[in-house]
Amino acid sequence: MHIKETTLPGVRIIQPKVFGDERGFFTETWNQARYAEIGIPEHFVQDNLSFSRRGVLRGLHYQHPNAQGKLVYVLQGEVFDVAVDIRVGSPTFGETAVAILSSENKRQFYIPPGFAHGFCVTSETALFAYKCTEFYDPKAENSILWNDPAIGIAWPVDSPELSAKDQAGMTLMDVPFDRLPVYED
Repeated sequence: MHIKETTLPGVRIIQPKVFGDERGFFTETWNQARYAEIGIPEHFVQDNLSFSRRGVLRGLHYQHPNAQGKLVYVLQGEVFDVAVDIRVGSPTFGETAVAILSSENKRQFYIPPGFAHGFCVTSETALFAYKCTEFYDPKAENSILWNDPAIGIAWPVDSPELSAKDQAGMTLMDVPFDRLPVYED
């Protein structure tokens, strides 16, 4: 397994070992002992699957309280994936890390609790899988505006297809601080 650190502490791009031959391939998508060795000792409690077409953008989502860490990857297609540090007091508050995830490159993206997450489908369709460290809590769910100019994400689409919830997202600076996680050094 190869690990690439991003500019955001704890956010990592993971390239699992892939064993392939003329029959296809095999890869381990999660092994608690191996991931603990690379600094991801999480206990995941929920797995999710999302299917979307080209141009769909989901995010930027987070939960507070009950922040979710996520291990994300693509089973079919390709996405442009983003993590945003939204921890009040963090030295990297408002900064982003980006990963291109696809069924071809088999990369994974680890987003620790305290970060917002979003992705945009760049292939015809994408089947997106992710493991979460906390259960989904609709009362704690929040959405930051996908095109917040202060964050400045260079999304690969100008006019994405968004849910009503994502259209109504707030800019990071407009979110009351008590609705954001706090940085713990």
